[in-house]
Amino acid sequence: MSTKNPGLELLETKVDELGLRREVEDEIAQISIENNALTKRYILTGTPGCGKTSTLRSLEVAGYLVIEEAATNIIALRQAQGIAEPWTHPSFIDDITNLQKQRQMQVADLASGVQFYDRSPLCTYALSVWLGFPLSKILADEMERIKQERIYQMQAFFIENLGFCEPSAARKITFEDSLRFEKLHEETYRSFGYECIRVPPRELSARVEQIRRYVSAAG
Repeated sequence: MSTKNPGLELLETKVDELGLRREVEDEIAQISIENNALTKRYILTGTPGCGKTSTLRSLEVAGYLVIEEAATNIIALRQAQGIAEPWTHPSFIDDITNLQKQRQMQVADLASGVQFYDRSPLCTYALSVWLGFPLSKILADEMERIKQERIYQMQAFFIENLGFCEPSAARKITFEDSLRFEKLHEETYRSFGYECIRVPPRELSARVEQIRRYVSAAG
């Protein structure tokens, strides 16, 4: 007959279960890291109007998997819902972060070899700073996740500005501000340890070829 305190036995059982759960979580995390190593996820970033979208469309036509930008879609959705300037709402940053994470995880198991991402949570971080919002828990957690799980390649393609910036419904920024925004993005990526592979303003085909050559050489 056991002389142990029933409460102590229950506690020990819970500790054992917790330990097992942590082991499983650690194994899952390791598997995730190994899977991430098989897929090369490259980020394309830059200031609004730099030609990033055209570059990505060309890469998509060439057969690469391209994951769409979240911010533009969130802006379009909120404006359709009657919110003229969604970027003035604190929830804007979390909405973008959640959609970026959702899209990344939806293609996490695809054996596509190379994936190109139209921006990343680091861009969302830069946007949050630009808009003057404090770092939200959702964005902070996602930044930590992509770091711990090594989601993205540490080399990001930085598409340089074209010398002008045409405004649109989702792009209400002057060219002068776009240059400051560009600098903030580059500083953000470098501060988190990323190497910015600069893609200068030139013919679209030349930009695409530069990216394809780099990816091919990287293996």
